[in-house]
Parts: sequence; C-alpha cells; structure tokens
Amino acid sequence: MGPGDLAKALAGLPLISDPNLIMGLERSEDAGVYKLTEELAIIQTVDFFTPIVDDPYTFGQIAAVNSLSDVYAKGGKPLTAMNIVCFPEGMELSILNRILAGGLDKIREAGCVLVGGHTVSDPELKYGLSVTGLIHPQKVIRNGGANAGDKLILTKPLGTGIISTALKGGVASEEAVKRIVRSMSMVNRRAAELMLETGVDACTDVTGFGLLGHSAEMVEDTEVGMNIDAAAVPVFPEIKEFAEMGLLPGGLHRNREFRQHMVDIEANVPDYLAAVLYDPQTSGGLLMAVPPVKADVLLQQMHREGIPEAAIIGEFVPEPKGRIKVRYSSAA
Repeated sequence: MGPGDLAKALAGLPLISDPNLIMGLERSEDAGVYKLTEELAIIQTVDFFTPIVDDPYTFGQIAAVNSLSDVYAKGGKPLTAMNIVCFPEGMELSILNRILAGGLDKIREAGCVLVGGHTVSDPELKYGLSVTGLIHPQKVIRNGGANAGDKLILTKPLGTGIISTALKGGVASEEAVKRIVRSMSMVNRRAAELMLETGVDACTDVTGFGLLGHSAEMVEDTEVGMNIDAAAVPVFPEIKEFAEMGLLPGGLHRNREFRQHMVDIEANVPDYLAAVLYDPQTSGGLLMAVPPVKADVLLQQMHREGIPEAAIIGEFVPEPKGRIKVRYSSAA
C-alpha cells in the first residue's frame, strides 16, 4: 500500500471511542496506546514485509528490529512479541528456521519475550512481528508534539531503499550492502533510552514513508513548521551515484507524489539529496524533536554510545505552520 491508501480504506468507518484509548487512528502515529491503570498503558504495533536481503537470518533480524522500533518511538519498552509469517509451500523449512532465529536474536537483544505467532501459506515470503510494549500513560511521546525552536535529530543515515534497489539491479557493492545491513539490524533501544533520559517533545521512526513523509506527519495539523538542512542529513555512501543512475524505488516516487504539496525544496538542493529525502526506509532511525538546550548534549551522548551517525538536521519553526522547507547549507 502506498501513502494515503490506508486513510482511503478507512474513509467513512467510525473511529472507536474509548476513554482509555490514548493513541489510536486519529493521527498517523506509529502505534496504538491503551491505558490499563493510572500508572500503566500498553503499546501495540505490527509490521511485516518481504525480504530485502538474500540471507534469511539477516532478513529476520532486520524485520524484527523494524517492528520493535514503533514501541521505542513512543517512548515505551517492548514486552512481548509474536511472529507473523507468510511462507510459500515447498520452500525449505530451514529457510524459515533461519529467519525466525534472526528475529529471535533481536527480540532478545531488545529485552523482549517471544510468546507465539501465526503462519499462513502464501506464494510470497513475508515476516515481521506484532509487539506489545509498556509505558506510563503520562509519558507517551507523540509524533505531533514539537515546539517552535526544537531541534530535529535523526539517528540513522538515509538510503536503504535506494541501495536495496541497486542490489536488486546487481550494481551495489558488497561494502554498500554491509553498511545498510549493519544500520537496519541496529536496534533503536539505546537511542530511545537516551531520548527518554534527556527528554524530547516528539518522536517518530523513519520507515516506509521516508524522511519527508514522516516529517510531514510531525507538522501536519500542528502549530509548527519545519526547516531541514539537506547538507546535514546523514546518507549512505554511493547514494549520489545510484540516484543519478535512476536506481530509485517505486515507493520513493509515491512518497514524493503524496507529500510534495507540503514541502518546499530550494533550487540549490542537489537532486540526489532531494530524492533520498523521500526514499522509503526499512528499519530506519528515530526522528526526534529536542528542546534546543538539550539537543547538543543528547547528540554527544549518542556519539559516545554507539550511534555515531546521529545528526541535527533541522529545526521546528513557528511559520509557516504545517509546511517543510528544505535548504542546502554548505557550512553543514
């Protein structure tokens, strides 16, 4: 499904009203949150997709990390997970074993517990997780809570969609693939922990809608806009080469078509950077709105603790509300 398809599918259906529902379908949030008591709420999310790498174990790791990230983006702690598998009849079960092994290793790394799952026969292989997390009802981090002046921090580089397309086309180098696998396999646990220790105003994770798609969700129908410096955005090496070769995934074009009415890109922004800002990410980083007095300290902590490519890529502004301006600063 492309951007906006779910909203169209849900059109006309009544939203569920419940006084304990903290976060549901009202906004494009990363997960649902439901209050159980005055001190405890659960976070629920689900995600699964087709393989983007050939190795089954690595695919399992990436899919699990991607699913867990929605809980981290809300400020929660993953508690339990359930496997979701679509598996072709006749495919070697050893492949499924390796996928599940990869997922299980990342579930354990997150301090989460695998409690079951469900498998169906399907011509196309798919894997992911349904995850339940815990959070205090008053500490839920929304994607739309930013204030003017907040700095925008991104914790992982962009470009997994473009490099995956290059891999399918047989032109991606082994080193380029290793770089994106390393990034996509990195659990966002420590980034989320540092975020919670520091205190932020809003957060989301960057996945299929790309940086600009998820940034748009952060400012849509709010009292702030956003400025992004494309020169400050971390991207994987070889992105320029692949983008100029036209190795752009279909999802990138769909993301741009859906959100470009909210985005103003200055003429001096290089075309390859303008493209990668819409690139659909798999298991991307967290995107945080951080009060300006805390942003540099948080960034330094991340660099010290194994998140070296985290960067301040922009800021939230009072005007124009609900819009994103992309510039290119050679000083970045």
